[in-house]
Amino acid sequence: MTTNTPLLTDLYQLTMAAGYWKSGKAEQEAVFHLFFRKLPFAGGYAIAAGLGDVVRWLEGFRFGQEELEYLATLPGRDGRPLFEKGFLDYLGTMKWQCNVEAIPEGTVVFPHEPLLRIQGPLIQAQLVETALLNIVNFQTLIATKAARVCLAAQGEPVLEFGLRRAQGPDGAVMASRAAFIGGCASTSNVLAGMRHGIPVRGTHAHSWVMSFDTELEAFATYAEAMPNNCVFLVDTYDTLEGVRHAVEIGQRLRREGHELAGIRLDSGDLAWLSIEARRILDEAGFPKATIVASNDLDEHLIESLKHQGAAINVWGVGTKLVTGGEQAALGGVYKLGAIRDENGEWQPKIKLSEQAIKVSNPGIQQVRRFTLNGEFRGDAIYDEESGCTVPTEIMHPADPTRVKAMPEGTVHEDLLRPVFRQGVLVGEQPTLQEIQARCQEQLTHLHATVKRLQHPHEYPAGVERTLAERKLAMMVEAKGKVGATA
Repeated sequence: MTTNTPLLTDLYQLTMAAGYWKSGKAEQEAVFHLFFRKLPFAGGYAIAAGLGDVVRWLEGFRFGQEELEYLATLPGRDGRPLFEKGFLDYLGTMKWQCNVEAIPEGTVVFPHEPLLRIQGPLIQAQLVETALLNIVNFQTLIATKAARVCLAAQGEPVLEFGLRRAQGPDGAVMASRAAFIGGCASTSNVLAGMRHGIPVRGTHAHSWVMSFDTELEAFATYAEAMPNNCVFLVDTYDTLEGVRHAVEIGQRLRREGHELAGIRLDSGDLAWLSIEARRILDEAGFPKATIVASNDLDEHLIESLKHQGAAINVWGVGTKLVTGGEQAALGGVYKLGAIRDENGEWQPKIKLSEQAIKVSNPGIQQVRRFTLNGEFRGDAIYDEESGCTVPTEIMHPADPTRVKAMPEGTVHEDLLRPVFRQGVLVGEQPTLQEIQARCQEQLTHLHATVKRLQHPHEYPAGVERTLAERKLAMMVEAKGKVGATA
């Protein structure tokens, strides 16, 4: 089943679209922003991901005959067709024509910063909301988790192998893609390898060992079949005895011109077992044989094993990586920032809330990042219509009394970059390998305290003073109107 269809959406997007069409607002120009309000995993940063799949989905954005015929069958509450034929005819002729700006994949990002900005006909910008959130929320979550896991591994390779525990086939492939962006070296997911060019890795399972009379026979037979892919899973029966069996077969491999690649530990006290396994391998003349560890690993367990002196070289991370582990979802949202009136002027829009963190930022937003001596020093969300003040003061999104002034000597760049112009893709899209390299480079510019797994330092990311003051004035005005009509 393909998901590259505009019906990958919530029904209310289509009912609103019908309302825009009926009221004559369908072609009114609007600007929406996609952002999240809270960092996942109680961490200090997130990694933007999903744009590549967003581009592919938007390039295929059109209502075909099958979709239109289905929509024609939907009933309203009175039993009559929910959608008028004229509206469905309009959808059938509609072509994607929005401008899209996006923060490049692999960039470190922070709350309230627009990862995507969509500008164009109100009806089109509205219709793409759900799919964009679905793609970006999930992949940003998983890329962030992968970055945390890889930082905990301190440069040692991380193998993503969560396919069997992922949320369905599409979720599994997207998770493999996002995990690679975050820093994983390879995946067990062969389909993801084919689609995205990710290196694939894997050897054998416990069932291979159990299908033979002895573990030694299982290892020997596998070595005959796959002499250039021998990482033996040694914990089916007795782990350290399994290591000795791996050594014995490794010696046979060496006599035949091959080499034992390593062993894998999947249960037990991984710290102690890895140290003992390393001793056995080294004493037998296999100092280069790797020790791969798995068994419900995440960044916290890896960090703990590192502190215990575990002799592990490669980390296999599955369930807690591809599902997000303790973080069920990234809370990304999609909000209207401005709409053009009948005079051609942009009118900023704001959503109020009883919770300060849920009050949206108005205007046509851009993100400016400041760097000093190679270190990211702060991000300012500003309105492109009014510009970014110099010197720049950044106000905390939930507490306007917390202000951070950018020091003299900082250089800056604006993060949102053109992706579509009037519906046409512009520029070359980076490869997945280039996106991964960007992620690694970006992380080097964050202070170490921001990258701590627990209780990280808060990076200064907020609203530029001029926009913050306009936002406050709009909040006061809006609440005044509500009070006047109460």
